[in-house]
Amino acid sequence: MATPVKTDDGHEKQQMSLGTDAARQLATTTKSAPQMQGISSRWLLKLLPWVVVPGGTFRLNRRLSYDVGDGRVSFISTGAKVQVIPQELRELPLFRGFEDDEALAGLAARFVQKEFKAGEVITEAGKEADAIYLIAHGKVNKIGIGKYGDQTVIETLADGDHYSYRALLETQDYWQFTAKAVTPVTVLILPQSSFEAVVALSPSLQKHLEEFKALSKKKQDVSGQAPIELASGHKGEPILPGTFVDYETSPREYELSVAQTVLQIHTRVADLFNDPMNQTEEQLRLTVEALKERKEHELINNREFGLLHNADLKQRIHTRSGPPTPDDMDELLATVWKDPSFFLAHPRTIAAFGQECSRRGVYPTSIEMNGNMVPAWRGIPIMPCNKIPISDSRTSSILLMRTGAHNQGVIGLHPGKIPDEIEPSLNVRFMGINEKAVMSYLVSTYFSAAVLIPDALGILESVEIGRN
Repeated sequence: MATPVKTDDGHEKQQMSLGTDAARQLATTTKSAPQMQGISSRWLLKLLPWVVVPGGTFRLNRRLSYDVGDGRVSFISTGAKVQVIPQELRELPLFRGFEDDEALAGLAARFVQKEFKAGEVITEAGKEADAIYLIAHGKVNKIGIGKYGDQTVIETLADGDHYSYRALLETQDYWQFTAKAVTPVTVLILPQSSFEAVVALSPSLQKHLEEFKALSKKKQDVSGQAPIELASGHKGEPILPGTFVDYETSPREYELSVAQTVLQIHTRVADLFNDPMNQTEEQLRLTVEALKERKEHELINNREFGLLHNADLKQRIHTRSGPPTPDDMDELLATVWKDPSFFLAHPRTIAAFGQECSRRGVYPTSIEMNGNMVPAWRGIPIMPCNKIPISDSRTSSILLMRTGAHNQGVIGLHPGKIPDEIEPSLNVRFMGINEKAVMSYLVSTYFSAAVLIPDALGILESVEIGRN
């Protein structure tokens, strides 16, 4: 007997066959495996060479270096007034290792705040260099004279940078460059007269400055290392120099980090609901994916060993105008000029670079990486990584690295064989079943990263994205 059914316009008609709603009760539904947002390509994990660390700690031995450092300074602001934090003055090479907080507070109190508009000259080449300048906010170009008399940008400075501490140690010194504001700039200035007044009242600072001058006079090679004496091009039988290679006496050690979670599954679910997919395996698969995403995030952002925080400050450069231009990428290549392996940037940063190239009529090529076509600059692939942060001001960073222990580059660190290992450096350990019949599995992955020598990693900072 036909069953009456109502149509959309409210009229009845006779149904002549079985409907789909009823038919589905006898049909088998085809199901997908559980899907998960947030799984990325994780190119850093794929391309980083991994070194086995059996003892859980990696000691990085280097040649002895006399480089006293060149850090960045932090500030505090109250309304429009900006002050340097006294202890942050230790980031300047001149005060590295100086322990007298009272003297540092006296110096910090004598800095004078000054504002400059975009395009204004802060210091001019040829004028007397009689102060140190701390850049609290904004961007500054150091402009020098090129080989043929034209002006050229030597370096771009930004928040926390400074110049020139050596002006305070010398008299009748002159600026070798012109500093010009690219954006509105706030600087703190310590005149030489104010500096000398504090020094005169502080015996500890006088002693520290003498030690600093003695350290500066020690022989160094171009990398700031203790030199290896050699002779070449000689004739006859001259006395050859004797030498030895000195090492750092307190090398840095990297202890493997860990990312962990406890996966919990009810035994009733694990026992009964396993067709067509094993519930435990699917739960574990997605948990492992989340741990790998966290692993790459830590390799980029961890303050102890993450690449963004472990690049040498001399290897950090700023964009000249804001967006990432071909000129900026070339300058970044100059910081890692020995066999660079790949760039690493947020996908939006890569898009911003592509827009700047199109604006200039430049079209980067693409190359093949592991079966994928990726953009490249000067033949170096630009790999996407969504773990590189984008700040609230819509700025980000671009990393360039040389990889591999044989290249003295950036390496990943992981343990050798570990108990209950399902992948290298990742294990799953059964923790038992509690009184509520819930099974627990401890899922762990161990890792770290090291930059073997400073010029293996360079960073282009304050890269603006989204500018029209």
